[in-house]
Amino acid sequence: MATVTGSSLAGLCRTTLERNSREGVRDGVRYRYTAPSRGRYPWQWYWDSCFAAIAWRRFDPERARAELETLLAAAAPDGFIGHTIFWGEPVDRVRRLFYNVRSRQDFMTATIQPPLLAWAWAVAVGDPASVPGIVRHHDWIERERALDGDGLLWIIQPDESGLDGSPEFDSTFGWFADGLPGFPLLVHRNRRLGFEIERIAASGGPLVCDTAVNVLHGLSRLALGRPSITPVLVERLYDERRGVFRQLVRGSRKRGSRKDRTGHRAPLTWAALAPLALPDLPEEIGRRLVEQHLLDPGSFWLPFGPPSVSASDRSFSLHDRFLFLRRYWRGPTWINAAWLLWLGLVRLGYDAQAAELGARLARAVSDAGLREYYDPFTGAGMGATDFSWSALVLELANPDGGARSSHIDRPHAG
Repeated sequence: MATVTGSSLAGLCRTTLERNSREGVRDGVRYRYTAPSRGRYPWQWYWDSCFAAIAWRRFDPERARAELETLLAAAAPDGFIGHTIFWGEPVDRVRRLFYNVRSRQDFMTATIQPPLLAWAWAVAVGDPASVPGIVRHHDWIERERALDGDGLLWIIQPDESGLDGSPEFDSTFGWFADGLPGFPLLVHRNRRLGFEIERIAASGGPLVCDTAVNVLHGLSRLALGRPSITPVLVERLYDERRGVFRQLVRGSRKRGSRKDRTGHRAPLTWAALAPLALPDLPEEIGRRLVEQHLLDPGSFWLPFGPPSVSASDRSFSLHDRFLFLRRYWRGPTWINAAWLLWLGLVRLGYDAQAAELGARLARAVSDAGLREYYDPFTGAGMGATDFSWSALVLELANPDGGARSSHIDRPHAG
């Protein structure tokens, strides 16, 4: 395929978003959302729609608003929004085994995804604090998942992070981790407990305080004008010895263990660098994340990186060892993760590196199309085709082309 540049890249992104659009009426409620991919992912996914709205704002601001308003239209009266919403048709019998629903008739899953709705609204539409439904949703998130009262959120399953089979969850969930044969048993156990975090904690957990989830939660808090959780994120999750962020784990698969713990040899994944997206991350920490890790050519600074797992980490893998396993976020490059790290490069003044990253990924997308993820060495497309959130490549390749800013703040000089 010939390399696509400039307006042609924008045309490719817009065509994909339009092709993946779904609209209709269910129970008197009109919906209009962008499916992640037409064949494999037909429903509305929470964080996919947030990223799609950010991409849509370049082409059609009203379409971006409709994307996020459709998420709000699915909200329960208390503000809860599930991570998958079945607007057009219910979940099928096979997927019910590992989808977080109580029954096939459920309108949406009973679990969350990273809560970035308020931040996406701020980037794509306007002030989220003026929208009662958004405020109510984020109130639910904090009331139900900030277990220690410090603003940090806890999740009950790896898929609540959106990172599914990332190796960062392996030591905690073992054979019950996402993508392994035991995962349906974890879903079945949590279904029996109503997917309620307090009941799951009482049963022994495990619960995870995940870095990437809390970065996106932190961005939404800032967008709502609420106090920053960045200081507590640094205090509790920053590993000064390694110069990266980690996750906390409470409980285990063994009943009765409730102590917070961290793995001694935790895999080095992109989530360890995700706080680069926070506009108020201390500069010295941000520069260490960039210079020691992100720009390391043997780790994350690959030809078409950054990979979702450091290339130097033993858990890095481009392909599943066994073909029947589908374990995502274990090595290939994802455009949404790359963009979040790119925000840190720009904020900290690494302009040349930010431009290089954008150009590399634009070339990969131009050659392979909008794919779910990419080979970080060759740029070959992998996973689902016509993948909506990969339209975020325009944020990296043409950062001045958006209708609204991305809320990037550089540190003050001196």
